[in-house]
Amino acid sequence: MQFQLTEEQLMIQKAARDFALQQCLPGVIERDEKQLFPKEQVMQLADLGFMGMMVDPAYGGAGMDTISYVLAMEEISKVDASVSVCMSVNNSLVCWGLEAYGNEDQKKQYLTPLAQGKKDGELYIGAFLLSEPEAGSDASSQRTTAEDKGDYYLLNGTKNWITNGSSASVYLVIAQTDVTKGPAGINVFIVEKNWPGVSVGAKENKMGIRGSDTHSISFTDVKVPKENRIGEEGFGFKFAMKTLAGGRIGIASQALGIASGAFERSLAYAKQRKAFGKEIMQHQAIQFKLADMATKVEAARLLCLKAAWEKDNKKDYTLSSSMAKVFASEAAMWIATEAVQIHGGYGYVKEYHVERLMRDAKITQIYEGTSEVQRIVIGRSVLK
Repeated sequence: MQFQLTEEQLMIQKAARDFALQQCLPGVIERDEKQLFPKEQVMQLADLGFMGMMVDPAYGGAGMDTISYVLAMEEISKVDASVSVCMSVNNSLVCWGLEAYGNEDQKKQYLTPLAQGKKDGELYIGAFLLSEPEAGSDASSQRTTAEDKGDYYLLNGTKNWITNGSSASVYLVIAQTDVTKGPAGINVFIVEKNWPGVSVGAKENKMGIRGSDTHSISFTDVKVPKENRIGEEGFGFKFAMKTLAGGRIGIASQALGIASGAFERSLAYAKQRKAFGKEIMQHQAIQFKLADMATKVEAARLLCLKAAWEKDNKKDYTLSSSMAKVFASEAAMWIATEAVQIHGGYGYVKEYHVERLMRDAKITQIYEGTSEVQRIVIGRSVLK
């Protein structure tokens, strides 16, 4: 059992940390307040190779391992979770699904530019369309339909809470082709945003990760070529579940980053803030908070790295990714809340960043599988 990172992994971690501090930190409060999509930062991530970190270089990716991805996600999420979620969706849900299950033509046409994050010098990223107004945690209850018309499918329906909704060029859409078959009648399709019948709804006014663009996407008689279906008929539900298992590693890493960012800010503040004649770090009440925060951060980090290691070593990481996500997300919420408490009144104002980290932390308990869903997955495994 190794607890030491390789030289390459340490270099990637440093590159991500430098990027976060130099490119993401300036303007992060303004982007949050004005809900500005961090296009410039995402384009720079593409230049670093971070938008297709784990994709084979043959398809434009960086060919890195999942551990490196976790390290990069943590460092960027410490500073701006709106940037990191764009990176997570493109890496974990879009590129990974295409590389794992797409055919060669699909990979050449779509995966290569998605892994590079650019096409013809312009931003080119993807989005994963699963959730619907009445199909969130119950992913099998798809109302979006894809009617087989011979040479193409006719796509109709609405998807909700789509990260990268207006910025993505490509959507992976989960839709029902045969209601009588239940989950076995679900398929996944590659849909281009500029096709006739695709409509992007208004941007959601969110509590946290306000820089990321979250939209509803509607489809009205969209013609999807047969060659844009991924996998065999009825493969869509399995595709979604397999892809989300990897996505949970990304969101667990995002939660870890939020948690470690809140802890580091609290530690620095406790060393310089004085009360009752001494730095507040010398008060046992604050020391105990910091001790618990540090312990939860370390535990979350180890769970994330274990899940990443299992993924890299071709093991079943369904359980470990669920454990990492539920623990890291709940640790992030607790640590960010305690960070506000340690900062006192200063924690309640934007310039100290921790109030934003607390707002950003909450979504990690909800998207890509709620904490309740993770406990179902873990419980089923425990009770086998």
